[in-house]
Amino acid sequence: MPIGEFAKRSRLSYKALRLYDEMGLLKPAFVDEQSSYRYYSEEQVEKAKLIGLLRQLEMPLNQIAEVLALQGSEASRAIALYWQNVEADVKIKRTLVHYLENYLEDKGESMFEIQTRHVPEQKVLSLQRHVHVKDLPAFIGEAANTLFSYLGRMGLSSNQHSFVVYHGKVDEDSDGPVEVCVPFSGALEPVDQIRIRLEPAHQEAFARLTKAQVSFPGILEAYDAVHHYLKEQSKAMSDSPREVYFVDWSKAKESDLACDVAVPFK
Repeated sequence: MPIGEFAKRSRLSYKALRLYDEMGLLKPAFVDEQSSYRYYSEEQVEKAKLIGLLRQLEMPLNQIAEVLALQGSEASRAIALYWQNVEADVKIKRTLVHYLENYLEDKGESMFEIQTRHVPEQKVLSLQRHVHVKDLPAFIGEAANTLFSYLGRMGLSSNQHSFVVYHGKVDEDSDGPVEVCVPFSGALEPVDQIRIRLEPAHQEAFARLTKAQVSFPGILEAYDAVHHYLKEQSKAMSDSPREVYFVDWSKAKESDLACDVAVPFK
């Protein structure tokens, strides 16, 4: 059937059909070499309708190609997994909207108790990288594993909690850099991208969070609370903010205290 009839049957536009042809998602059954007219077969109608439905879910074309390569229950599971991820993303954005409403309208009281402490000078192993927010959790986990593994191979262990320093803003547009640090005692040499440096002694204000509260954007409220405390106390930030992790993340429950959001001050 010619492209006009196929467009009506499949409820897809000419533009969409040309795009799907170029992407290799839905190639015509036949193309006239002289006129370049596209012709489609009856068997392609259902496939075209499926592509249209998946696009209504705003599924990216590359993921649609993966679904089309699957059969029956496998394709169904792939669609369900995609939508599960969409709903998780919407949940995060809904929470972010709530945070922004409170932030812009100056609503509510902080749920975090702010404490202060002295942190002595520490020798640390560190890995630093420019990373956007979508790649942040993976980088933190991989970097921590690399640093702890290196310590283990050298017959040493960490004597303090690991921490993550944010030397710049991290979001969809800004990429830090971010530095993962593991304090240690003993003699070591830097290797590959692993650095060794002294973390200077300092005072810091911090808020303690459960594992559940660490999830973005909830953690932003903890940073706001610490910065608000420093402002009230007329204290100036003296170094980059950081997150101090003191539990085995893979084993911690959502309700377990797991992380300090900390800001050095003077």
